Amino acid sequence: MKSIASLLVEHLKSFQVTHAFGIPGKAVVPLLLAMEKNELEFVLSRHESGAGFMAAGYARQNNTLGVAVGTSGPGGTNLLTAAGQAKAFHLPVLFITGHPSVKDSGRAMGQDSSIFGTDLVKMFEPVTLFSARVERADQFQVYFQHALQKALTGTKGPVHLSIPADVLMEEIEPFTLSLPALEPAVSPYMGEVKSLLEQAKRPLLFLGKGVHISQAYDEVSQLSLQYNVPVITTPGGKGTIRTDHPGYLGPFGLGGTQAATDYLNEGVDLLIVIGTKLTDMTLAGFTLDMAPEQIIQFDIEATFIGRSLPVPTLPVIGDAKTNLHAILDPAFREIAATTFAEKEAIEVDILPSTTERLSAVTAVQLMRKHLPSETILYGDDGSHTFYAIENFTIEQEGTFFMDDVFGTMGHAIGYAIGAKFADPNQAIACLTGDGCMMMHGTEISAAACHDLQIPFIILNNGRLDMVDKGMRYNLGRSVGTVYEYPANLSLFGESLGAASFRCFTAQQVEEALTFANVNKGPTVIEIMVDPEEIPPTLKRG
Repeated sequence: MKSIASLLVEHLKSFQVTHAFGIPGKAVVPLLLAMEKNELEFVLSRHESGAGFMAAGYARQNNTLGVAVGTSGPGGTNLLTAAGQAKAFHLPVLFITGHPSVKDSGRAMGQDSSIFGTDLVKMFEPVTLFSARVERADQFQVYFQHALQKALTGTKGPVHLSIPADVLMEEIEPFTLSLPALEPAVSPYMGEVKSLLEQAKRPLLFLGKGVHISQAYDEVSQLSLQYNVPVITTPGGKGTIRTDHPGYLGPFGLGGTQAATDYLNEGVDLLIVIGTKLTDMTLAGFTLDMAPEQIIQFDIEATFIGRSLPVPTLPVIGDAKTNLHAILDPAFREIAATTFAEKEAIEVDILPSTTERLSAVTAVQLMRKHLPSETILYGDDGSHTFYAIENFTIEQEGTFFMDDVFGTMGHAIGYAIGAKFADPNQAIACLTGDGCMMMHGTEISAAACHDLQIPFIILNNGRLDMVDKGMRYNLGRSVGTVYEYPANLSLFGESLGAASFRCFTAQQVEEALTFANVNKGPTVIEIMVDPEEIPPTLKRG
């Protein structure tokens, strides 16, 4: 006989999960003790949201299950935002919350997580694919199995189990579960897709975040070359294709390029949309004059297919990588692999500023100059990352991640930390802003305590820039967007245990980035940027 806590941890270990992230509390102590006994490392976050972000970054980097733990009551509610962010990324994160005692349900209890208090099961339902409370030990196996199935197959995404402390300590006969695996099916429409591609005169590929999720990098590159189709990307699709790909016109929407806009303005007969819902962030700047004659829309599920543009749309449901593979000629693979030229040295033009501070464009270009090509960059939500979408060149596919759907400020800090725990040998960096840092910057303390080599690059202009400029552009003024006493984030980083720099010049930025590449722990690089610079985000309105 073994306890539920022990069986849960033993299964996580068998799934190659090496770390769980969270903050302890009485209701989850049995689980933490089981982790200690089974040598599954528990990483203490500074806030439960940070734990959820770390677990998601871990899941994305290792392509496996991430685990976040919060106690009952507020420990659980603090995980909700991280669950919503993981759902937007389709990341398989298991959120585990506690409850004081199932035997005492209905009586007055502190941090009650049942229907008599803060009902965490109901709260997690909209932000997960599965949410349930294990009220008896004999329920655990089947509930755990349901959670794994939802997390790791089909659309994939976060799941939640609320397990009371007394249930965690109950014992049952041991059992063994394997990770679920379903062979993705090929869409029955791929023959029609091939025919439309062959007939198109001015086709265009529009790549979104779903290409990252499917890891269909080789497939979209080959598709462009084989059928001679130009490529644009959504903000979330940044990093799905190399900047030097011969067909790449750049991003469209927020942070978009003129080349992408010009091609759409000149007319498109077939728009192949892969892995994007076509949200307002994606279609910022799109006019009905740009509408194509026909759309092929690849998505993992059908909810938003054909909902954004009034154009005949062929739905291709399922895994993008699997479906694209069905129409690609193997003979083109070798050609696609040898298409790209040697990397040239990056020259950075120091753009003029209206203040003594740097241009954000210059800061982003200096990042590209000094970060190794293989560095995976997590961009936070704000104008800082849209500067990168516009100006940061991609030298390897799958090395740039940001979310243009849910958009939690500060999430990239935890994602970068979780990714580094998952793969310590992979170069990881984070681009964030002063607003994001003041929300979730304390998680850098965890990176310092574990000597994680991550540069946290902060563009500080003393305001919530994206909404500030949006209000000023559309209303003529802004309200509640400027910090009256801007934070000194290099001092903040230093207080958390990170090596820290405050940079006003290009030379200072270059020196800080050079240091970060050899530092054995986290480096906070605060770049003071021009607060009056106009970000590439105003098309949204």
